[in-house]
Amino acid sequence: MTAIPDARAPRVLIVDDQSLVRTGFRMILAANGIEVVGEAADGVEAVTSARELRPDVILMDIRMPSMDGLEAARRVLAQDPDCRVLMLTTFDLDRYVYDALAAGASGFLLKDVTPEHLVASVRLVNKGDALLAPSITRRLVEKFAAADTKPAPTSSPNPTPAVHRDLATLTPRELEILTLMGRGRSNTELAETLTLSEATVKTHVAHIFAKLALRDRAQAVVVAYETGLVAPGDGD
Repeated sequence: MTAIPDARAPRVLIVDDQSLVRTGFRMILAANGIEVVGEAADGVEAVTSARELRPDVILMDIRMPSMDGLEAARRVLAQDPDCRVLMLTTFDLDRYVYDALAAGASGFLLKDVTPEHLVASVRLVNKGDALLAPSITRRLVEKFAAADTKPAPTSSPNPTPAVHRDLATLTPRELEILTLMGRGRSNTELAETLTLSEATVKTHVAHIFAKLALRDRAQAVVVAYETGLVAPGDGD
């Protein structure tokens, strides 16, 4: 039986060139009270549908005809910065990770994700959190340590603006929290590690976003790598 949509739940657009994937995700989300406002089969449709439907969260396949998910994410977020994009992929591929985060994506999901994890992930990014698996976080650290941190050139007409990285504006506690976010810590884990309430952690995180002009945790994670707050060999 389909659950009644929760008025506070995110409105979701599913973008994938495989109809079976779209149908499966729609059924899972609907059964958990999350409204799917539309579907798209390629990046071009995704951009148009996002503009018309104004979803809160987009599940966006990376590999699609006409326009891939990375370019579609750039264009969607250029027209609606408040939208959250979760990239869908069959493989946990290194080469997509930085480009997707630079495009503004809030994280990754493998297509064989469990129903429970799918629902939790959609709700998580809708609240402004990033979804980065520990394996992705570790490889991002290694990437930035081994090479220039500038992303590969893009042909996008609306490239993601560079974020402000003046860490001197942060307090010692905020630097500590940014470092731990760079290692993939959630607010709950930050609270436990630092012996703080989650409310206090959320306040610190909000201050970090404001001072560094960041849109969400995904950008905060990238900044932590680029500025050297997180490096290979750091404890998880």
